Amino acid sequence: MTASTTTPPPAPAGEAPDRAWLPFAAVGVTLFFWASAFVAIRHLVDDFGAGPLALGRLLVGSLLLGAFSLARGLPRPTGRQWVSLVTIGVLWFGVYNVALNAGERRVDAGTAVMLIQVSPVLIALLAALFLSERFTAYLGLGLALAFGGVAIIALSTSEAENRDPLGVLLCLLAAAVYSISLVLQKPLVARLSALHVTWLACTIGAVVCLPWLPTLVSEVREAPTSSVLWVVYLGVFPTAVAFTTYAFALQHMTASSLGITTYLVPPITIVLSVLLLSEAPPPMAYAGGALALVGVAVARRKPRTLAKVPAGG
Repeated sequence: MTASTTTPPPAPAGEAPDRAWLPFAAVGVTLFFWASAFVAIRHLVDDFGAGPLALGRLLVGSLLLGAFSLARGLPRPTGRQWVSLVTIGVLWFGVYNVALNAGERRVDAGTAVMLIQVSPVLIALLAALFLSERFTAYLGLGLALAFGGVAIIALSTSEAENRDPLGVLLCLLAAAVYSISLVLQKPLVARLSALHVTWLACTIGAVVCLPWLPTLVSEVREAPTSSVLWVVYLGVFPTAVAFTTYAFALQHMTASSLGITTYLVPPITIVLSVLLLSEAPPPMAYAGGALALVGVAVARRKPRTLAKVPAGG
């Protein structure tokens, strides 16, 4: 999944009122496809390894995103922007996908998505450290609450049957590299379109994963057709389509309002996981997930500013 912190331009003056529902529809499409990705990855653990699955998804996503991106013109990043793009491609699309795929071989989809949701707290912390944004008491408290929730999830996972604490660490690694990438993305999307940034980073991620190409070819030959179609699904819908609908929604909504909607991804994922995979997180993980989300909400709060009282008032 992706996010941006730029403020969207105002809607065109002549935009028809009856099309006001489109950004909300785009948000719904994005959330559903991102949630479904966790379930699809979990479904494919018996047919594709973590690296080959990442490569297959990224190749499909890169081709489709490239078609949309090049229709809008050829991007021309500067040298410094290329450094950020390569870093994002390696971390966000390469390491993130491989770590998440490997993590979901050890924990269920619902647990994985709850762990990934601590990333907003990490983003706020990194922004305070490297972007000179203010470190507030809310951020410190939110950080403590979020990682308290992670500790509860890890404990519940270690005690649950057929679950491995290593899966928790891999999902946290995915959350960490995702957070770093979003901080790097902030100055990029101020000068390049979100679609171009996503396409270039996705393509770089695919190149990074190319060592798994022989294994991917072998696994595609051996996997049932339905599983191969699920890999294509991951590349088309959660990657290419969902990133495009997210970028469209970002043009019509504030980034903060759009970012809050990602809180809906864990419950959607858990419902889909129960319906399609007949599995759910261990009971105590729900408490940990709720605590982590509370921590995220607290970390995002802004301190109150007292209004200045006029002299002599």
